[in-house]
Amino acid sequence: MAAEYREPLLKKKYYKNCPGCKVDEMKELEQGLPIRPLLSIWIIVLCTALPISSLFPFLYFMIRDFHIAEREEDIGSYAGYVGSAFMLGRALTSVSWGIFADRYGRKPVIIMGTTSVVIFNTLFGLSVNFWMAVITRFLLGSLNGLLGPIKAYAVEIFRDEYQALGLSTPAEKYPNLFSKDSLFGRFPYFLPCLAISIFALAVTIATCWLPETLHKHNDNDQSSDDSYDALEAASNESNTKDITEKEEGRESTSKQSLLKNWPLMSSIIVYCVFSLHDMAYTEIFSLWAVSPRKYGGLSYSTEQVGEVLAVSGFSLLVFQMSLYPYVERLLGPVMVSRIGSVLAIPLLQSYPLTAMLSGFTLTLVINCASVLKNVLSVSIITGLFILQNRAVDQHQRGAANGIAMTGMSLFKAVGPAGGGALFSWSEKRLDASFLPGTQMVFFVLNIVEAVGFLLTFEPFLAQHRQ
Repeated sequence: MAAEYREPLLKKKYYKNCPGCKVDEMKELEQGLPIRPLLSIWIIVLCTALPISSLFPFLYFMIRDFHIAEREEDIGSYAGYVGSAFMLGRALTSVSWGIFADRYGRKPVIIMGTTSVVIFNTLFGLSVNFWMAVITRFLLGSLNGLLGPIKAYAVEIFRDEYQALGLSTPAEKYPNLFSKDSLFGRFPYFLPCLAISIFALAVTIATCWLPETLHKHNDNDQSSDDSYDALEAASNESNTKDITEKEEGRESTSKQSLLKNWPLMSSIIVYCVFSLHDMAYTEIFSLWAVSPRKYGGLSYSTEQVGEVLAVSGFSLLVFQMSLYPYVERLLGPVMVSRIGSVLAIPLLQSYPLTAMLSGFTLTLVINCASVLKNVLSVSIITGLFILQNRAVDQHQRGAANGIAMTGMSLFKAVGPAGGGALFSWSEKRLDASFLPGTQMVFFVLNIVEAVGFLLTFEPFLAQHRQ
């Protein structure tokens, strides 16, 4: 019987007025899938992710309407600058937001982040020129610092086995509803931004009821259960000595500089490389899909691009909810990342061939390819995110994720600008003998993917040993 079930030698100490301890107690009593925390985190992440990705279906047309690009081939470059502004702003402030979250809690950062979406995403939709669009995106990235802390929050709110879970121009399309002189007629890209801002406002109000997960201990608030702990510890002195030594070793490790924590830093570097690839891909895919067929594109409308992204997003939700946790437990996060990167390379190189298709066949193929590409990407990123959070203790988790967000944001700032410039250059070399047109674009993306794959091996990528 003893082999089947063992009581813990030491019961964990809880403090009466500590919000983090309350969450830990709740996790111990919890059985089954934690639906409510899972939905809360998904909604918050969706709130901060929508402003990043929602502009890509209409960004090409927005830049065109600003009349800043002298030639049609230059639109991609200017679109890249707008896409990069958000990531540059986030890169400059992510560490500060992470330190703030470690000191004052995850919840305040989450509330401030969703509030920034309400304000600056609305202003972006009202942009009247290129520079207003760039500035509002930069401020949105600077003041929306919740992505790092929400990852720390996801690790802390879930039990270990569930941690892996965590657009149009209306006046042209619907002239009877939106006249050219109406608000949506004068600001044709305001409607999708307004919808996201309204959603973010609802999320901001709802986050006021989120439980805090940061531990705030005061020795005077220690739980009365500690007397039991002391008695049990005395009766198991030989065993508790080993446990104490492990705890002291862990505390000593946690006091080291995060920059000297190679399991953390190596996973962040690999994470940044794949993030660069993903952001460049997101920019290039939308530009490629809406560009004319004479340049090797698909001549899609914003609605069609939005439909492809929506199908991919829903598929990701189903995949992360049902399949990914089991795959991660079976293969481990590193192996999942390696397999995902290897499969993505031939898939990407086949994209230019889809431009030769049309009708239902094109719709089916491009949706299947997009779903598969995004499933592979999220498998890679999620695996690396798990490695990062396993490499540090809780009181450093916000700062660690802040460092990760800073590095990732710098790389993602390069992604749209570099991707847009690369795409514009490819449209000028349609008659090249080596990888003409968009073939060169996807080839360069695959080089970045291959570099990321090589970095997942030792001795570069070190895993934290628990």
